[in-house]
Amino acid sequence: MITISHYLAVGAVLFTLGLIGFLTRRNLIVMFLSAEMMLQGVAINFVAFSRHHGNMHGQVFTLFIIAVAACEAGIALALFLSLYRKKRTLDVSVWQDLREAGIDETTDAQPLTTTPEDADPILTKAGIAPKRPLEETNV
Repeated sequence: MITISHYLAVGAVLFTLGLIGFLTRRNLIVMFLSAEMMLQGVAINFVAFSRHHGNMHGQVFTLFIIAVAACEAGIALALFLSLYRKKRTLDVSVWQDLREAGIDETTDAQPLTTTPEDADPILTKAGIAPKRPLEETNV
C-alpha cells in the first residue's frame, strides 16, 4: 500500500533534483526546467498532505501552482528568445552586465568555450543524409 511517506519521498526527490540542476547548470533553459521540477515536487507534497488531512486546500493551491507555471513558461520563452537574439547564447555567465550597480562580477574557474557569433548550425532537409568529411568516410 502506498502511504503519505511515499508521496513525500517522491516530492522531496523531485525538489532535490531540481535544486541540484538549478545550482549546477548555467544554461537558462535548463535552469528554468529545474525550477519547474522543484515546483512540481512541492505540488506533489501539497496534494499528499491535502489527501492525508482530508481537505481540499492543498489541491486548490496545486491548481494555482500549475496555472502560474503555465504563465511562467510563456514569459520565460519570450525572455529566452530575446536574450538569445541579443548575445547569441543562453549562458548565465555572459549576462553579467544585468547586475545591479556596485555588485562585483563573478568569474568562472573554467570558462566555457564560445563559438563564433555567426556560427549558426546548418541543418539538412529531412530524409537527406548529411555529407561527411573525407576522413570519416574512409575509415
